[in-house]
Amino acid sequence: MGHTRKRGALLKHRSMPMSIKQNFSADALPDFRNLGVIARVLLAVNAFAFAAALVAEPAWGATLVRFLRAAALIEPMLLATLVALSLSPILARLAYWQGCTVVLAIAMAVSGSVHVAMVPADNEPAALLRSLVLAAVTVASLLAYLRLLTRAYSPALSEARLQALQSRIRPHFLFNSLNAVLSLVRRDPRRAERALEDLADLFRVLMQDSRSFVRLADEIALLERYAAIEQLRLGERLAITWELDGAPRDALLPPMVLQPLLENAVYHGVEPGTGTGTVLVRIERRGARVLARIENPYFEEHARRAGNRMAQENIRERLQLFFDAEARLSSRVAGGRYLVELEMPYRRAKT
Repeated sequence: MGHTRKRGALLKHRSMPMSIKQNFSADALPDFRNLGVIARVLLAVNAFAFAAALVAEPAWGATLVRFLRAAALIEPMLLATLVALSLSPILARLAYWQGCTVVLAIAMAVSGSVHVAMVPADNEPAALLRSLVLAAVTVASLLAYLRLLTRAYSPALSEARLQALQSRIRPHFLFNSLNAVLSLVRRDPRRAERALEDLADLFRVLMQDSRSFVRLADEIALLERYAAIEQLRLGERLAITWELDGAPRDALLPPMVLQPLLENAVYHGVEPGTGTGTVLVRIERRGARVLARIENPYFEEHARRAGNRMAQENIRERLQLFFDAEARLSSRVAGGRYLVELEMPYRRAKT
């Protein structure tokens, strides 16, 4: 599983995290590879087909029969169109209205091809025209709906939400860390200076544009800076085991989603104990997914200590803003350890 190492020294490499702008414009095509977008399209089209069947045949049994017949033609069209859109290499490079035109053209071409292959020839001309018109109306309606949905996450709204969410990150370690630094000023001024630099880097990241992605390598560096600060305060009571050989350091993720989890592990799993508390940080790539796991000792009597659920809900909401339904955060207790697992799609930073 790669090498495992315990870190107690301060981080030597101090490059500043580099943020990567992510497009949250309302005039942006949806990502047709996103599971949330795919689910919304499937549900919307099938709901529209069922509503049309209900209007045409109000009787319940006749409605179901009509819907199933329509679905036999709609589902192949819909699935083929989604596959074509997800594999199209040019959509991301086009302006919004150009992209809409291409999406409409792809949908109508796929719908026409599927219709010709599945509908008997004697009914083809009128049925084909009707199928193309319905495909055009459906695509236009879905693009309008998805655009309205994107507007809900427009820069003003998403920035306000993200900054409000990030402000919930507990500031208690700041005051504890400053006290630890003050105790070092006279007896080890060089170490105190390095700790203040780490602290400054942490808050510089916290105040940067929260609408940007960061590289996993920068987030790991942030974790190590935070760990170095906490090591000052807790000394031998804190032992962190890092398993990072499988970490895809070029992966993109929202800023400050891992640091609060490590902070929780220290706050809830190390501080309440009297001996050494070992925290495990494991990050790896599995196929098209990035997995992060943070473990810490579990103290049942401190399970309801304030802040843990709030921090996790904070991260869940931010993951949803950035990745929609493609990311998840879960936690559980096993073998006297508290485990938090984060999973998100692997998106590689462009060099």
